[in-house]
Amino acid sequence: MVYTVETRQPVIARYRHPWRFYLLSTAIPWVLWFTAGWLSHRPDASIATRVLIAVLGLGGLVAPLGVAWALVRQDPVLRADVLHRLVNVREVPAWAWAVAVFLLPGALLLGTALSLPLGYSPDQFLLRGGVSFTAGLIPAWLTLTLAPVVEELAWHSYGTDALASRWTVWRTSLVFGLIWFFWHVPLGTIQGYYQAEVVETGLLASINFGVSVFPFIILMNWVYYRSGRNIPLTIVFHLVANVGNELFLTHPDTKVIQTGILLLACVVVVWRERGLFFTKPAKLGA
Repeated sequence: MVYTVETRQPVIARYRHPWRFYLLSTAIPWVLWFTAGWLSHRPDASIATRVLIAVLGLGGLVAPLGVAWALVRQDPVLRADVLHRLVNVREVPAWAWAVAVFLLPGALLLGTALSLPLGYSPDQFLLRGGVSFTAGLIPAWLTLTLAPVVEELAWHSYGTDALASRWTVWRTSLVFGLIWFFWHVPLGTIQGYYQAEVVETGLLASINFGVSVFPFIILMNWVYYRSGRNIPLTIVFHLVANVGNELFLTHPDTKVIQTGILLLACVVVVWRERGLFFTKPAKLGA
């Protein structure tokens, strides 16, 4: 059954530990990643140190998934719900897959086209032929593609619904966007990581990264809740966004234009889907 406000499933009310989930899912990565960041700036980093940095990086990435599993496994109803949402691909309408695959890359290409009259190079349409960052001993492409899978298996197996069980989808999206931004902060201290490259690029790029998470989350939650709460859909949405932003020789300023386009898309979507975003969840029993 496709999720709507009118047919909100009582099972969502069972995702009742948002603060426990987000506290652990943020605190554990912060400890691991700030430690990795400190180690990454040591001038005498040995192979053992680099291995430790990689382990700490991966540990922080999978921590929210471990927390989600620890909370879900205690409740057979939640286990069944998560399993269903991993396989209910037939509930996802074709338009939602199209949005997941084409929206973010389309906004980037449109932003690139709009940047040309502003004096930016048409070479931005060329393929990069690699990635713009390194990830230590972990191949950058592996990080780029693994992170969306692991993250969405956590955020949309437990975290998002835990907030939506209490709040509107609008407030849920904004609060999660803020949490997700701060969740990424320690990655900016790990030398060579994408977030560290963003920080080194400059203040505008850093601000844009922080702002861009909000339209990203709003649009992803829109297709998520209109598509049977399907988890693979969010993985595709996140994965395409990551890969799409690394495919081309995009100037950092063009990504600011992309964010503006996505914000305009959010205005249209939120206005048209006011019932979804602003109706308070019903008081459903466990």
